[in-house]
Amino acid sequence: MIADFQNWSKGCQTRIETFLDTRLPVAECAPERLHHAMRYVVLGGGKRVRPLLSFAAGELGMADEARVTTVAAAVELIHAYSLVHDDLPCMDDDILRRGKPTCHIAYDEATALLTGDSLQSLAFQLLAEQCLADSAQIQLEMIKQLALASGSRGMAGGQAVDLASVGKTLSLPALEFMHIHKTGALIRAAVMLGARCGNRLRDAQLNSLDHYAKCVGLAFQVVDDVLDAEATTATLGKTAGKDADNDKPTYVSILGVSQARELADTLRRDAFQALENFGEEATRLRQVTDFIIQREF
Repeated sequence: MIADFQNWSKGCQTRIETFLDTRLPVAECAPERLHHAMRYVVLGGGKRVRPLLSFAAGELGMADEARVTTVAAAVELIHAYSLVHDDLPCMDDDILRRGKPTCHIAYDEATALLTGDSLQSLAFQLLAEQCLADSAQIQLEMIKQLALASGSRGMAGGQAVDLASVGKTLSLPALEFMHIHKTGALIRAAVMLGARCGNRLRDAQLNSLDHYAKCVGLAFQVVDDVLDAEATTATLGKTAGKDADNDKPTYVSILGVSQARELADTLRRDAFQALENFGEEATRLRQVTDFIIQREF
């Protein structure tokens, strides 16, 4: 089973890497510096967790692989743009991402800002230029879902709360609210967009899938906080211990490492329970969940 998942995930990662490589502007196309930076931050790095979730949900919905590849790429472009902007001096001010200098260090702040803007635009271009669903109405709803997940009621809003929370003590519900938006919204979009590329899931099933994705999104952040506290910079590929250094509220600062790990396990159980009615058809989603929660870097 482990070998099977490794082969499947490697295939998905290769597929999304190839697709992104062909859809990103070539570096030789003007403006060359901007296009080079876009390729620098997107290609050749990352675990592609969000695309894996899209592909797994797409399999559950019996979706066309080409459709899922497009939505997975769009979600990954939004994620990449968010990392570029998060690393800027006006945000988290980090110098390392995926084991190499962050975009504003490798290029400059203005180029990094424009790189994030351009990746976001490209994501929506991909969703708009290809047929992704059996009806135009569903496709419009999918585009809306990614927009909501990316904006002030999703990822960007969560980042705003995060920045406003530095040096403060948050309650556990307040921390959960922040991460449902900052981290969870895009993970939920990855799952739901992948599923909606197919046409076999009913509304009740989609609601169960959304609850699964909510649990996984929170679990992802809990594990991320534990790794930030325990792993090394070399292992993470980004600056370790930065949350504590910046006095940011995290699951570790509120619960401690042991209880944070217990919370991740609880969220895993809740996610699996949401998938119970799908039976063996949700095996890939369960495997990706374990990949997320049991990861060491």
